[in-house]
Amino acid sequence: MIKNLLFAALLLSAVRFSAQENEHALYIKGNALLLPVLITNIGLEYQLSPKYTLQADGLISPWKSFSGNHAQVYMGHLEGRYYFKEAFNKWYVGANAGFGVFDLTKWNYADTNKFQRGFTFMFGATVGYQFQWKENWNIDLFLGGGSVQSQYHGYEDVPPNWIRYDGAAGWNKSGEFLPYRGGIMIAYKIK
Repeated sequence: MIKNLLFAALLLSAVRFSAQENEHALYIKGNALLLPVLITNIGLEYQLSPKYTLQADGLISPWKSFSGNHAQVYMGHLEGRYYFKEAFNKWYVGANAGFGVFDLTKWNYADTNKFQRGFTFMFGATVGYQFQWKENWNIDLFLGGGSVQSQYHGYEDVPPNWIRYDGAAGWNKSGEFLPYRGGIMIAYKIK
């Protein structure tokens, strides 16, 4: 986990340093849609050319319990975006790849003592619309998803222990097409 955080900090520092070297714009963003439930989703979007940008973002859902269910999720994504008009202006499409770790209760096990712990790789696409709100401020509306490839262990919380309920000798494997990105990002132009 610390290695991932150090890698993300190094990547963001490199993007910031690169932005100081040229005239391309750089925005810092936060997902306003997730704030009411205290889930953090922040990112940086850097302009590569007149119509292309690169966004790196992370999501943290720190909930050990949310309505009695496990809900801890930590994800990071890297996304290339193509704007049809110009960077940071109107409609865009993007291709992304991400990694995450989780300790959560899947929807079909809600309100049981069963939960899943593991990691996931995500590969997909995003569609969005970004517009200027005020000087140096943008709003980015987006939705994305794709292939989600997960490996996890299924547990049942039987005090004082966790017991594997899934009967698997190793990792359970799951591959699905799901939405995994979305929201309303409030963006501030740093450069």
